[in-house]
Amino acid sequence: MNLRNLAKALGLVLTGFGLIALTPVVVAILDKEYSGILPYVVASSVGVGLGILLRWRGGWAYDFDRISRTEGLCIVALSWVAVSAIGAIPYLFYGLSFVDACFESVSGITTTGATILVDFSLYPRDFFFWRSLSQWLGGMGIIVLFVAVFPQFAVAGRQIFFAEAPGPTEEKLTPRIAHTAKALWLIYVGLTLMEIILLFLAGLPFFDAVCNGLTTLAAGGFSPHPQSIMGYQNSTVTWIVTVFMFLAGCNYALQYRFIVQRQPRALLGSEEFRLYCGLVFLLAVLLCLLLVGSEEIPFADALRDGLFQVISIVTTTGFSSADFALWIVPAQAVLILVMFVGGCAGSAGGGVKVVRVLFAFKYLKREITQVVHPQAILPVKIDRNSVPDDIQRQMMGFLLFYVVLLVLSGLTVTMIEKDAMLGFIGTAATIGNIGPGFGEIGPMGTFAHLSVLTKIVFIFDMIVGRLELIPLLVLLHPDVWRTR
Repeated sequence: MNLRNLAKALGLVLTGFGLIALTPVVVAILDKEYSGILPYVVASSVGVGLGILLRWRGGWAYDFDRISRTEGLCIVALSWVAVSAIGAIPYLFYGLSFVDACFESVSGITTTGATILVDFSLYPRDFFFWRSLSQWLGGMGIIVLFVAVFPQFAVAGRQIFFAEAPGPTEEKLTPRIAHTAKALWLIYVGLTLMEIILLFLAGLPFFDAVCNGLTTLAAGGFSPHPQSIMGYQNSTVTWIVTVFMFLAGCNYALQYRFIVQRQPRALLGSEEFRLYCGLVFLLAVLLCLLLVGSEEIPFADALRDGLFQVISIVTTTGFSSADFALWIVPAQAVLILVMFVGGCAGSAGGGVKVVRVLFAFKYLKREITQVVHPQAILPVKIDRNSVPDDIQRQMMGFLLFYVVLLVLSGLTVTMIEKDAMLGFIGTAATIGNIGPGFGEIGPMGTFAHLSVLTKIVFIFDMIVGRLELIPLLVLLHPDVWRTR
């Protein structure tokens, strides 16, 4: 482990994030909430101060030595932990306890959307803007942003970029990683601005349009309204958010190819994208029929809410257009099933990822066929390309780790809270970066009443789920910290 590289990279990230933390000051000044300036100035000072200190320890030169895959994983993991800690500082000024502030910050940065807030009227608009902005930054990835912005990451960019990029594929749009990161942020910013404009034209107040636009494309789910999208009672807004949640769950690199490079086959020819569309369509139709048949909901409302909630959960956004915790059990079962899918690789969504679900089914099919034809050579193919053995091992390892962590975390919370439903649904909602679950932590509920230990477990789950397990596990390996 080259600690100089680690210190220099972390220093750049923390300095940049510290400067971004000043953004809500603009909202506070516009609202004449001058007491709201201090929290962000303090957070910014801590971020910039630590960043400068790390740069001093690592060296001021911008010449990064060659960064290994392991160092890239460590930089990503430590950056997310450090950024989450700094992001929690403003919440402390608004009366949240240390654990609650960390929970809210981690939930924002990891785009989970679980909240401990009970009474939204207690907090000013700069508070809600910071929640939304933190999710938007975390949606595409803190590190991807700095690879795009700072030319100093030109050498280190590849290992850091792919260490953070969600999903098992390494999608490059251009020969240079910095250009790829800029391309991804271009489509991300463009779609965000488009949604904000449409929401405003649909009747949302400008501030609400901005906050909901930021968190939709991030697949985050934080809203300045305590009842989420349902609270606006606006069908047009619901449909707009539905469309952009769907886009947030798609691979942003393929969207760039489709929109900017005019390569529709790149998107439409993707097996993962086709499975994603198929799952959304079939499950939305099933949910719609269940709601119409059992809840006596008008077909138009059932179609809107059914499609909205399926997309919201499968993309791990976590918005709600209705209180689905009150729906019949079969309808809730459909949503619970969707919780274990996630968005596409390279999207803002969390969860297992559609490509891994696709791989798991193809792998299972291959193994069954292999039993019948033991001498046959049967490669697992995705998009007509054979999946290399190392990628297969990584995917199977991820799925195994995911199940083990889900079970262990679920059992731990069950023992703490004496509630198995809360334990396993809460774990699935936090590891999958979904946010709301069912029951007490449903769409109209909150995580505020949970014990401190449970919140700490869920904080860990959210970070591990967003980083897809491996980076944090790498930090625990003793060989990683042997300096060179």
